[in-house]
Amino acid sequence: MTEKLHAPVIAWFDAHARDLPWRRPEAGPWGVMVSEFMLQQTPVSRVQPVYEQWLARWPRPADLAEEAPGEAVRAWGRLGYPRRALRLHGAAVAITERHDGDVPTDHAQLLALPGIGEYTAAAVASFAYGQRHAVLDTNVRRVFARAVTGVQYPPNATTAAERRLARELLPEDERTAARWAAASMELGALVCTAKNETCQRCPIAGECAWRLAGKPEHEGPPRRGQTYAGTDRQVRGKLLAVLREAHTPVPQTALDRVWHEPVQRARALDGLVSDGLVEPLAGGLYRLPLG
Repeated sequence: MTEKLHAPVIAWFDAHARDLPWRRPEAGPWGVMVSEFMLQQTPVSRVQPVYEQWLARWPRPADLAEEAPGEAVRAWGRLGYPRRALRLHGAAVAITERHDGDVPTDHAQLLALPGIGEYTAAAVASFAYGQRHAVLDTNVRRVFARAVTGVQYPPNATTAAERRLARELLPEDERTAARWAAASMELGALVCTAKNETCQRCPIAGECAWRLAGKPEHEGPPRRGQTYAGTDRQVRGKLLAVLREAHTPVPQTALDRVWHEPVQRARALDGLVSDGLVEPLAGGLYRLPLG
């Protein structure tokens, strides 16, 4: 089964992979790392312009490390989940201090950087350095769930069984394994999508256990889409938008105008302060963090 998957998926990727800036040689390991932080729970179309502006401003980790963390939050724009900006800034500082400004090649050293978990460490090691690692994002997990285990959707959280399967599916050759990681991810993003999958375009449709079983319906807990309107996340975004636009401290009254419900607004602002995304000052003023 394993051998029957690798060649057709990689051949499909060679023919159909999107030309994305972080896949180009000039992106380098830092460009790959930046893209991995930005792409978490955020579509490519929203990431690409912010990514390009980010790399133009901070082409090396040391360039970002020299800036206040609030500048990373400001440049993050409307990508969402802005704590990622702080974590990326923290990783840049650590790379500058521990690794002479070069993104480390060693998986364990990548994993030791602040803000980097197992997925991001594996992705950078694989995509930037061509190493052999199982890279399990939502798209890859869905491809493996359908093609190998015959179920429509993977569990909500990555399981030990999924990690074991991903390791079993890894090609032995390091370069091929890195290509497989990128190819299986692209297949999930473009063809084996969560909804309206296009099996007629899939290079492994003839091997897919889920398709061969007649595409049985999902039997697990109901899959709920994330809501945004009216949530604390939306309020946090509105508050941060005011602070990103301002280059001097902002009074409480300016923040009060962005959301009508005072209790939720206060809770959202308190959360931003607790997360280190907003810095309170004397006199009821607020700004993006300086240190």
